[in-house]
Amino acid sequence: MSKKVVRVMKIQFKAGQAKPGPALAGAGIQMPKFCTAFNDQTKDRMGETVPVVLTVYEDKSFDFILKTAPASEMIKKACNLKKAASDSKQTVATLSADKLKEIAEYKMPDLNAIDIEGAMKIIAGTARNMGVKVEGLDA
Repeated sequence: MSKKVVRVMKIQFKAGQAKPGPALAGAGIQMPKFCTAFNDQTKDRMGETVPVVLTVYEDKSFDFILKTAPASEMIKKACNLKKAASDSKQTVATLSADKLKEIAEYKMPDLNAIDIEGAMKIIAGTARNMGVKVEGLDA
């Protein structure tokens, strides 16, 4: 018999650094158990923000799915930026086509794209909104 789902949450933690706190307080799970499991699974991704889809069941057990790092974080890292532009018309950096493809390939499992070209267009759109010019693409 399948368990009854009580709640599905989308949250983010730094890899290997999840701690019991407000983000998990409303979930109704054993926070230390989740934190240990999350930290063990993400220790190889240190420094990265990891989105998580947390499914909580009626018996207070849980499952979680790790997603890829946010595209904006990856673009900032690739361009060596601390912060994106406050206005998308302002250009703060340039992203090479190679880096764009690398990010798109990494993000592909979490994107709603059929092929790598579609994924690259999605990532390029995120970059443009951040004020990052993408080399090799027509604006």
